[in-house]
Amino acid sequence: MVLFISVLFTFLTHHYVYLTPIKTFKQQGHTLLKLGDSLIDYHESFKMYLTTKLPNPHYSPEFSAKVTLINFTLSPSGLQDQLLGMVVAKEQQDLEVAKNQLITSNAKMKQELKEIEDEILFRLSSTEGNPVDNEELIRVLEASKIKAGEIKAKVKAAEKTEQNIDAARLEYVPVAVRAQILFFCVSDLSNVDPMYQYSLEWFLGIFLSGIANSRSADTVEERIWNINEYFTFSLYGNICRSLFEKHKLMFAFLLCARIMMNDKKIDMVEWRYLLSGAMPVQQLANPAVSWLSERAWQDILGLSTLKNFSNLAQSFPEHLEGFKKIFDSSQPHRHPLPGAWDVILDSFQKLLVLRCLRADCLIQGLQDFVAAELGQRFIEPQTSDLSVVFAESSSSTPLIFVLSPGTDPAADLYKFADVMQFSKKMSAISLGQGQGPWAESMMHDAMERGHWVFFQNCHLAPSWMPTLERLIENINPLKVHENFRLWLTSLPSNKFPVSVLQNGSKMTIEPPRGIKANLQKTYMRLTNDFLSSSTKTADFKSLLLSLCLFHGIALERRKFGPLGFNIPYEFTDGDLNICISQLKMFLDEYQDIPYKVLKYTAGEINYGGRVTDDWDRRCLLSVVEDFYCPAVLSSDHVYCASGVYRQIDTKLDIKGYLAYIRGLPINDTPEIFGLHDNANISFAQNEAFGLLEAVVRLQPRATSAEGKTLEEIVEEIVAGIVEKIPPPFDIEEVMGKYPVLYEESMNTVLIQEVIRYNKLLEVISLSLRDIVKALKGSVVMSSALELMARSLFNNAVPDMWKAKAYPSLKPLASWVSDLLQRINFLQRWISNGIPPAFWISGFFFPQAFLTGTLQNYARRFGTSIDTIGFDFEVLVKSVSEITETPDTGCYIHGLFLEGARWDNKAGQLAESRPKELYTQMAVIWLIPKPNRKPPASGIYVCPIYKTLTRAGTLSTTGHSTNYVVSLELPTHHTQRHWVKRGVALICALDY
Repeated sequence: MVLFISVLFTFLTHHYVYLTPIKTFKQQGHTLLKLGDSLIDYHESFKMYLTTKLPNPHYSPEFSAKVTLINFTLSPSGLQDQLLGMVVAKEQQDLEVAKNQLITSNAKMKQELKEIEDEILFRLSSTEGNPVDNEELIRVLEASKIKAGEIKAKVKAAEKTEQNIDAARLEYVPVAVRAQILFFCVSDLSNVDPMYQYSLEWFLGIFLSGIANSRSADTVEERIWNINEYFTFSLYGNICRSLFEKHKLMFAFLLCARIMMNDKKIDMVEWRYLLSGAMPVQQLANPAVSWLSERAWQDILGLSTLKNFSNLAQSFPEHLEGFKKIFDSSQPHRHPLPGAWDVILDSFQKLLVLRCLRADCLIQGLQDFVAAELGQRFIEPQTSDLSVVFAESSSSTPLIFVLSPGTDPAADLYKFADVMQFSKKMSAISLGQGQGPWAESMMHDAMERGHWVFFQNCHLAPSWMPTLERLIENINPLKVHENFRLWLTSLPSNKFPVSVLQNGSKMTIEPPRGIKANLQKTYMRLTNDFLSSSTKTADFKSLLLSLCLFHGIALERRKFGPLGFNIPYEFTDGDLNICISQLKMFLDEYQDIPYKVLKYTAGEINYGGRVTDDWDRRCLLSVVEDFYCPAVLSSDHVYCASGVYRQIDTKLDIKGYLAYIRGLPINDTPEIFGLHDNANISFAQNEAFGLLEAVVRLQPRATSAEGKTLEEIVEEIVAGIVEKIPPPFDIEEVMGKYPVLYEESMNTVLIQEVIRYNKLLEVISLSLRDIVKALKGSVVMSSALELMARSLFNNAVPDMWKAKAYPSLKPLASWVSDLLQRINFLQRWISNGIPPAFWISGFFFPQAFLTGTLQNYARRFGTSIDTIGFDFEVLVKSVSEITETPDTGCYIHGLFLEGARWDNKAGQLAESRPKELYTQMAVIWLIPKPNRKPPASGIYVCPIYKTLTRAGTLSTTGHSTNYVVSLELPTHHTQRHWVKRGVALICALDY
């Protein structure tokens, strides 16, 4: 009986299955599986079928790989079985051959028994009269009995032999376990970036290569250790080639953690804390307010909810000096913990304490942890060489450059083609609208002639990607020219064909990091002839160095997040090149150097043309001022206080400039950017939390901790939130107490705020009720509720709440506390009347409150609201000392300063203290004034943002929707000083 094969793959998880062999057997018309059959159930019989029915059934490791591919299951245990078969086939081929022969013979004997049973039943059913009188039937029964006895004896003996073989095979289980762990680490990476896709076939190739190339040994235990060590690093090196730099440590840490979890060396509750933090249960006073931030103390209280850290918060005051030494240390990740904590805690648990005290050094802590557990080589840079990738490629697998913005590997590829003597045999095309047919024709021609084709910017042709996928799938390795190669480039895109990514050779291309690397890149392509081509050679050299420094600073400010620019702009070499051309042209055409023109073309047009946020434009122009000015022509000019970045002798040639550049530090100091030293701490913290967020996205769906399932943990979290969340406000009561009045706009503001908060509270209450029902099985667990459960488990605010909520970066625990404070603020307003000072951070929409303040003044004095602006006065009084509202305007409080601090004694902005990233701003009096003109000097125009992100959707005003208003704060520094510092007021922090 010949049927076609139907295999239903239900993707319970997000892992990928290699289907090519199944397609092959389907074409041959063999019956392998029926619809609905379990792949696991068919494991043994399927192997038997292949070894008995297919031509040339000689068993080999490669054949085993094919069997494994077809029989791959979605469960870790299923994959582990397949990998075990492969490693045993390589290491103890006789064992695997014997096992498969047993499978075959067992299946044949069982089939014979079935045939005997069928024959007996047939004869019994077809016999007429008394069966006892049928001599032939009796002879058949006797023969069948003897035959069945023989078969059963053989089956019993075979089963015993199989048990002995399985016992020998089980020695290699650690290899299969390690490989299974690593595969699921690799297959999960696509949750971080859509370009991180890897096929099972590719993975098995690395696995078999690891077995073949690892060192031999005298004992099985040593051999297993060698295979695991070699394969783990081999896989890491191969994967790193296709990972962006920011994800390499994340991947190494993930490998390390998953291996340790399998060995029960990491407690899942502690793992969850590292990734997501925890909700503090007890509220103790901060014992070291002078140096320990409120965030750090809240994290310590959260850590104290864990079993192994239960008395950490209580014992903290006893070891205050010891913890302060860690806090002040330049290497806190290597500093011993005070008291017994250093002995009690293991290396992973110490990372949790580091996360609390010095999150900015968590990256270094993770590096040390990975190096200690897996080896130093797992944290060292992994270089990707085109020649190595090319050597592993074939005519049927594409080579893919995964780009980051502002990069182009074309020059490197052309250089490599020249080395390989293919420069005249390579054709390139930049994909885009209408280029598909031409690209297809080019590819067919190259396949016949053995040339290379280079398709650039695949992300710009998403509609043509299915065609590209079909073209690559249809490449016949037997017919295509062996020299043919297909090179592709693409920015990360979820439109890029998954099958092409999984089976291609991927390399990531990133721009150089750091000012030194950027300067080096620029000056490496300049010539002495070009430097001396201007009529004002000395001025040109000086201004060129300044311009190149500016380019490096504009690029590298992005790493500081909102302190650098609100939006991370992708400035390119093209922006620099046009500025260099214009610099040379203006110097040659003008008698005097036109600084104003140079600043305008660079700051407003070439670089400024990419800038979409007005505050970022102000920052960019402030930076340009330092690099296009007469001072830079001086031979002793320095660009920063330390003098590391300086102007050099203009008589030097390219070699002289390159020698100076090589002497610059690899790691940029914040001073060259005009930033405070604290900016490095912000950058390091953001990098650490970004890494942890990426690891959160890689967590398996079925997670448990402390013996509890995800569902049980979510139930506890929901119960805790339900207790705290109050019922919605009574809108009718509020409207009755605060009716809409012409002379009091604040009533309208209050009602609007109450309506917004009510909508949020209703969504929270309804979703919490639904998820409790879903967890109990009363209603269907929808995808939205499943996402909500996952968010609650990870201490994150669910998306369905965010959609109705105010902007916030806080984790769930802090967010709930913040929401309760906001509701209490409105409740006090409703109960006690208009507050003397407004907590501006408590407003859902603070812009409406500011408009209401202006409206009250305009209606009271009969002035047009369009002519009124705010004057500002920072008060010395604290909030608790303010008991009455001002005659005009309003008092606001609850803001935080980032990038600077407020000096209450001096009454002006001052430099931040070391390690003090955010400081509380004093109470500010907003005073409405008609036709007001702002002061010409002595102030810094400081923007207020709702969250630390600062970026948001750009509104018609040219400002982000995260932007509230700007204040004028007194200062003895120039405005440019604070602009470069990235100073801003923030309504709500991220903890």
